Amino acid sequence: MRILHYSDVHVDVPLSGLPIRDWLGKRLIGGLNHTLRRRAHFVHSRKKLAALVRFATEQSVDLAIGTGDFTILGTHAELEAASEAVAPLGDLPLGMVVIPGNHDLYLHDGVNDGRFAKYFGKWCTTDRPELASADGWPLVRLFGDDLAVISVASARPNPEPWRSSGRIPDIELEALTKILARPELEDRFTIVITHYAPRLANGRPDAALHGLENADDFLRAVAPIKRGVVLHGHVHRRYRLELPGVRPPFLGAGSTTQEGHEGLWLIQVESGGATAVPGRWNGSAYELEGNLAHAL
Repeated sequence: MRILHYSDVHVDVPLSGLPIRDWLGKRLIGGLNHTLRRRAHFVHSRKKLAALVRFATEQSVDLAIGTGDFTILGTHAELEAASEAVAPLGDLPLGMVVIPGNHDLYLHDGVNDGRFAKYFGKWCTTDRPELASADGWPLVRLFGDDLAVISVASARPNPEPWRSSGRIPDIELEALTKILARPELEDRFTIVITHYAPRLANGRPDAALHGLENADDFLRAVAPIKRGVVLHGHVHRRYRLELPGVRPPFLGAGSTTQEGHEGLWLIQVESGGATAVPGRWNGSAYELEGNLAHAL
């Protein structure tokens, strides 16, 4: 089974066409920042996503996993464009699993009107709804007898311009702990996905205003996984990390479309083990760094 992990694609759309109501509060600051500084880094995001679809086909990928931040400002126009750009990955043999990032839930309106679910809901489902907490998460997908993908919601709106942190609700962490202890997961390769990085590449916590507030609690929850991996985004650098006392390694895809920092992972799961190979953008297509395979 071959699994593609991508993240933080930040699909670019012309912001001049957004309704006036979308420019209230933090979006005005974020829009200006994007126009003046960030847009140049993501102007080719849709072209690169088309190339990512070709890469997935060439590599015989079975399942795609996107760990959030499909947009810049979480508007309807961006979410619609982003969902259209990644939709071909949903046609892979096992489809696609996604979660929202903080940019997708930019302000409270993005939660109140359920817009992420409107455009991405078909790839954000669960096979075991009875295992979720009262907020509907975690989501559990079971593929055959060999793979489980558990989605954890760590993103939230951040109306304050200076804050982009996340938090996993306590009831969700309690549910995650119970799910991971269930006997039907014992023989499966278990992938836990969340948007926020529990640790940076150097093993240290992210800044308080940017990172996962209850990262230590999350690490305790996933520590017992016997055979699996944790996938995340948010930090725009691809890296692999192992932490003392935590069994599964962590793979951050970085941003798959940011100019000069494009990253992804291709994970191969077999009965005898699993490996992860990093991928990069060579200027015209995505390619694997084949000499850098990591055992999981």
